[in-house]
Amino acid sequence: MSNLLDFPPKKTYDLDLETPIQDFISAHGGGHPDEFKYDIKQWHSLRNNAVATVVHVDQIDVLSLYHAQLTSILSKLPSDIPLEISYAPAFNPRKLPVTLNNLTFERAAILFNLASLYSQLGASTDRSNTDGIKNAVARYQYAAGTLSYLNTVLPSLSKGIDEEEQPLDLTSPFVLGLKNLMLAQAQECSWQLAKINHYKNSLIAKIATRVASLYALSLQEFRNANPSVKHILPSDWIPHIEAKYHHFTAVAAFRKSLDETENSRYGYEISRLSKAQEEAKKAYDIGRRGKITASVLEDIKSLLDTVQKDLARAQRDNDLIYHHDVPAAAALPIIQETNLTDSTIPPALRDPNTALKQMQPLFDGLVGWGAREAMNIYNDRKQTLVRERVVEAAQELQFQADEQLRSMNLPAALEALERPIGLPPSLLRKAEEVQLENGLSRVTASIEDVRRLAQNNQAILDGAMDILDSEASEDEAARNEIPLNRLPSHEANVELIEKERRYRRILADAGESDETIRQKWDDWEESIAQLTWNEADLEASVPSSTVGSSSNFQSLQTRNHARSLRARLEQLDALHHDRDQLVNQARNLEAADDIQPRVLKVASGFERLTEIRADMFEDILDEELAKYDRFINVMGDLQQREESLLGDIRVINEQFLESRRDDPSVKDREHALQSLDLAYFKYREICRNLDEGFKFYNDLAGILTQFREVCKVWSLQRRRELHDMQAHISFEKLSLNDDGRVQQDLPSSEARTRSDAPGTQLSGSRFAHLSSRAPPSLESQEWEFEDMNLPPGPGK
Repeated sequence: MSNLLDFPPKKTYDLDLETPIQDFISAHGGGHPDEFKYDIKQWHSLRNNAVATVVHVDQIDVLSLYHAQLTSILSKLPSDIPLEISYAPAFNPRKLPVTLNNLTFERAAILFNLASLYSQLGASTDRSNTDGIKNAVARYQYAAGTLSYLNTVLPSLSKGIDEEEQPLDLTSPFVLGLKNLMLAQAQECSWQLAKINHYKNSLIAKIATRVASLYALSLQEFRNANPSVKHILPSDWIPHIEAKYHHFTAVAAFRKSLDETENSRYGYEISRLSKAQEEAKKAYDIGRRGKITASVLEDIKSLLDTVQKDLARAQRDNDLIYHHDVPAAAALPIIQETNLTDSTIPPALRDPNTALKQMQPLFDGLVGWGAREAMNIYNDRKQTLVRERVVEAAQELQFQADEQLRSMNLPAALEALERPIGLPPSLLRKAEEVQLENGLSRVTASIEDVRRLAQNNQAILDGAMDILDSEASEDEAARNEIPLNRLPSHEANVELIEKERRYRRILADAGESDETIRQKWDDWEESIAQLTWNEADLEASVPSSTVGSSSNFQSLQTRNHARSLRARLEQLDALHHDRDQLVNQARNLEAADDIQPRVLKVASGFERLTEIRADMFEDILDEELAKYDRFINVMGDLQQREESLLGDIRVINEQFLESRRDDPSVKDREHALQSLDLAYFKYREICRNLDEGFKFYNDLAGILTQFREVCKVWSLQRRRELHDMQAHISFEKLSLNDDGRVQQDLPSSEARTRSDAPGTQLSGSRFAHLSSRAPPSLESQEWEFEDMNLPPGPGK
């Protein structure tokens, strides 16, 4: 029996791959599901071969190939796809398995099983010759390297699952405990080889010290793990490892005592032997109580016997011949460690391509989820950046400028002064815009369209309720004739009724918004109508200010202030024009900006089988988004210039107003021009509100139509259920009695008794499934309207 440990693989169960994988590809894109039928078939075949618990050197290639293909799959599919993967605990295969929707769980379990295979091959190796010992060393080092590699995968597994769901045998402390155990056993084999090759005692002592140190590290990992993992190990493992630690501490001390003898340090020899005896006794006691393997216990007992004999001899010789002082154990120089082994990651794990050989990676033609996710992230960031930092920033600046100018009665006050007779060009442009759009007719028609759409929505909802009312009437009529073993309509359709109430409230709120818009139109229709007049009539409606070059109220100072104001307003208009151009440029760039070619090019540059994650493209996304920085920087510069200009305009306007304080004719003209200017803005606001209402009702009509169809399906289902019940009861009325005669025209009370008799209740018959039917699901996620907002109410 081997005096070294190996650990078993994790047992798994058959996996349905086809449906979940095809559904995922169909839902998330990257290719057509039918293109990957062969890949799915190959996946299933590779998995079946890999999970076979065969302890043979050829199984290494089988597991390595499957792991390489899993690496390829994880570069194309996300870890958390809806694929239920189950593995039982390694040391207790009969225990309830852990089931996770996590491909990294599959990868981690396969790596664990590969390490298990290496450990089993190492334990079964014939170590009676040097070649066998070297093979055992290599296999234990590969086991440790595989576990070390597994430990780098575990963080990805932990991210995708809750802490309490993670299998304890796939936690870092447990895996590191196994890794150090494998290294300790590899070092122990190297120590055995050193003995066979007759290395110096001082070197063998150093090798043994390292063996003890590695066993101590393994013991520490298992004991200090949080949560505890000791309970999942076989009962003799912890005693075995602890006994090995003390055993090799004793071996190191014994070998060092031989070195002390060779160098005539007889007092040190005795002290080393005393230490060896103490540690060997501890090892033997722990092993005996822990019921460890007999071969290990025999090794410890053999060492203990040898140490005790040598200690008795050394003490006798020192007492009779050498008379050297014996130092305390604490005063002895520490035995340095010599490490002859290390974790060796198998080549097929370091470079999975070597495991594939001539085999094509699975899902090679599928655009990787990481690349797709990176594209989606970039598009979201790009759209958000342009919308918030450019478009909305420009709108906010325009709004602030308009508000400040309106509060200062500009440009109306300036135009009233500069053009005491006639109309300002800006007002003429606005009037022409309303006329070209046939403004009055447009608003009137839009109001009517919105009203018609609102009525249509109301009619659809009423139609849905008529369907439910009709079904309820049929249900009530049927209940008066026959007993029905199902919920009455007012209980069965409660979800539908709740939806109807919600839609009814939404329509009521929308109606209030519509009424506010109509009221605003009534308030401003007359003023907006003025903008549709011909130029002569419009000019006649605006008072003129009788101005002469020598008028008292238009002093030289007033004209200077007016010129300064006009210059600043023209600068502000130029600034707004530059800003509008900047917004258009940003929108055009956003529309044409396609990061896909660069992402795919970068993705193709990664090593084959690399797990491509979206965060691997962060630098690329940042570089691509950087081209929008110039728009943000220019927008910030335009904001500063606008704030400065508005500040100048405010100061000059105060001076301008002060210089013409007593000019009533100009004030009347200012008021008239300002009223027309405000009428134009109200016209635009009403048009925008009506457009939003039009879109709102069109969107809602689709949702209400869907709701009406659900009501139809539900009512039809209830009618069919009722028809089946009526047919069943009619059949019972015509059933044969005990003498074989047909019972017909039974009194209604007897018919009711028959139908209520045991065996005739629908819930207990072949019609029982009818009573359990429920209305179609009305979960909120199936109704896009749940997240749909009312259009903003018009400003008052």
